[in-house]
Amino acid sequence: MSTELREQVRQRYAEAAKASSGCCNESCCSEDFGESLYTAEQREELPDAAALVSLGCGNPTAVAELSEGEVVLDLGSGGGIDVILSARRVGATGVAYGLDMTDEMLALARANAEEAGVANAHFLKGEIERVPLPDASVDVVISNCVINLSTDKRAVLAEAARVLRPGGRFGVSDVVAEDHLTPEERAERGSYVGCIAGALSRSEYVAGLEEAGFEDVSVEFTHEVADGMHGAIVQARRA
Repeated sequence: MSTELREQVRQRYAEAAKASSGCCNESCCSEDFGESLYTAEQREELPDAAALVSLGCGNPTAVAELSEGEVVLDLGSGGGIDVILSARRVGATGVAYGLDMTDEMLALARANAEEAGVANAHFLKGEIERVPLPDASVDVVISNCVINLSTDKRAVLAEAARVLRPGGRFGVSDVVAEDHLTPEERAERGSYVGCIAGALSRSEYVAGLEEAGFEDVSVEFTHEVADGMHGAIVQARRA
């Protein structure tokens, strides 16, 4: 089942990249998702294609508190919007990596970064459960509405901890369920590829991060995307 779900996710985002418009038949596209969650100033920093293909549920660059010279990794970087913004924040002495499993999204992201004139953005092909970077090589891990799409979230959180340096920061936007909702109830509210059915609950997210070796974990709901389901900011620090 996990292989089938992964292929559904890959196909859905490949279609979005080809359309360069972000919205397909069923997606994370509504007033609660996408480019509307970025400030006007941030959207002005981006090529139109990057903004239009934004399928996220938040704005992780707004909470990542990036500094000059840092190394940032975006899990599931899509059309590159958060990588481009991060690359600008960390400056010429820093690096922003984007990781995506979809060839079409990687091609779009590289084209967007080139159009934006960002030279310190690098896009890697791979899966967020198996990050192709060395141990302790990253200062900050970000992600935008992608971890909920993984069929092995325990592996994703463990990989985030592995690539982060001690004291490194985890700051993602994701869809998170209220604790009272069962997995079956979450599935009733939306599909897996629509960023709903696969969402962790708040307590599951906290427990998963702590198990992976994170401290100072917080999950802050920002806006409701379905009954009992919320866009959320998830933050933690690598022990």
